[in-house]
Amino acid sequence: MTEISDNLGIRPPLPLPAACFPDVGAVLAGLPTEARPAGSVDVLLVNPPSPDGAIWIRSQHRVGRRSRENMIWPQVDLAQLAALLHPDYTVEVVDAIPSRMTWDAFEQLLRLKRPRWYVTQVTAPSLTNDMRGTFLARSLGVRTIAFGTHVTPMPLQTMEAFPTLDYALRGEPELTLRELIDTVEAEAGSPGERRAGRWPDPQLWARLVKMFTEADPDWQPPWARPRAQSGNQLASVKGLVWRDAGSGVRVNPDRPFIRNLDDLPLPLHHLLPWDRYRAPGIKGPYTFVVPSRGCPAGCRFCIKHVSYGNAVRTRSPDNVLAELKLLWDMGLRNVNMYADLFTVNRDQVMGICEGMIRDGLKFKWFCNSRVDFVDPEMLQTMARAGCWLIAWGIESADEEVRRRAHKGITDEKITRALHWSKAAGIMNWGYFIVGLPGETEDTIRQTIVLAKKLPLDIALFHIAGPYPGTPFFFEVIENGWFRPGTAWEEVDMDESTVLDYPDLPAERIEYWARRAFREWAFRPGPIFTYLRSMNSWQAVRSAIDVGLQALGWIR
Repeated sequence: MTEISDNLGIRPPLPLPAACFPDVGAVLAGLPTEARPAGSVDVLLVNPPSPDGAIWIRSQHRVGRRSRENMIWPQVDLAQLAALLHPDYTVEVVDAIPSRMTWDAFEQLLRLKRPRWYVTQVTAPSLTNDMRGTFLARSLGVRTIAFGTHVTPMPLQTMEAFPTLDYALRGEPELTLRELIDTVEAEAGSPGERRAGRWPDPQLWARLVKMFTEADPDWQPPWARPRAQSGNQLASVKGLVWRDAGSGVRVNPDRPFIRNLDDLPLPLHHLLPWDRYRAPGIKGPYTFVVPSRGCPAGCRFCIKHVSYGNAVRTRSPDNVLAELKLLWDMGLRNVNMYADLFTVNRDQVMGICEGMIRDGLKFKWFCNSRVDFVDPEMLQTMARAGCWLIAWGIESADEEVRRRAHKGITDEKITRALHWSKAAGIMNWGYFIVGLPGETEDTIRQTIVLAKKLPLDIALFHIAGPYPGTPFFFEVIENGWFRPGTAWEEVDMDESTVLDYPDLPAERIEYWARRAFREWAFRPGPIFTYLRSMNSWQAVRSAIDVGLQALGWIR
């Protein structure tokens, strides 16, 4: 080789010195830690920016979707979680949706608040977008937590796909979140130091102990347990998904439901930007009151059962009225009685309504219901108490489609309930689903005809979404109805579908969802109702956008 190199006039290169790079990190590690900025918080509860700048709906027991109805959902879920942490921890809520906050602005806010804990809503259609927040938080050394209807049925897949997520809360998140933070803080010694003052807060702690021990008589607070190696304490936190350095992602046993919802402290509504929450037909801000959890119905497509099951737990009328009085004193006059099924317990509904009438709480409020869970007297009492609108899940006009979906209602019950509501002076909002199993183009036409016949003031036609954990999801998997190559972000009730039935492909489902809305809406009655509900130029512009999206003219 040397002879060849010499003949060609090429000399071999000189040997390179050994690589030796400076270790700046080791030097920085020895410097004093930068103090957290003024205004920083212990726990930041987050409803992150939307994927596309649109109004986006998220809830701890519902799916995520764009809001075609121009409704900004109050994040009472986050306010409820905050109530289980404050005053023992400093807590703030960031709802990025009402202000259309961008990710750049959100990152700046995150740096300003510099929390120790980052707790975020996540949903299937916005999963990758939502997890961007955990990346930003982890880059600041913040522990990250996610909850919602996607991480509950898919904990391992979510944790493995997003390594910046430290913890996930399955099912009902309140007690799991509190116990997780207490456990980690106890390992770090923080609770022992805080108890020298007034920590934990006696009144809050009494509520917490009652809720923990009713579900698990052997439960102990983290600082009362025997000291263990780091991380092992987390194995006792029911409902938690976490990363164990020795064995990867671990899914702890399920957490039992909170037995008595009256034991929960009232949500910290004042932490929410409630003056920015808007809904169609409402002049001024509104918020949610959650009078119950769970629904006894067995609708196969509904994701509510993933978080709360079929068991129904109701708050007492007095407990609900206490929250309503709090909101009244804050200046709120509009409320959504936001339950899985508001009219599930007749005695509770009548008690709430009679209390509102008695106490002069003249809210303008709306709710949801099933057509087989109302009667004329109840509806008339609801109207006298201020109810002006009921949202009904009708889904389909075809009896076989409803049977396969386990909807459990009939045309007679639908027509009867909606006429009762109208007679009481309450407006009707009908929700329909296009693309459930057994659907054909003919059954969709039947649904459009029924929607036109019913006394509806508002109607929306969603696309069926097989959300993880629902019986519908497993049916789609078993029958091979998932469109090849689809992602969770495509499971969107308003924009697109992942379904491909042999006789009803995805393109036709999307076409019929747009056509159904167009045929129902472009008639004199619905147009007048819609225009009457517009209370600002912004609402008018949003209504135009909604209409164009429904027609498929814009995306």
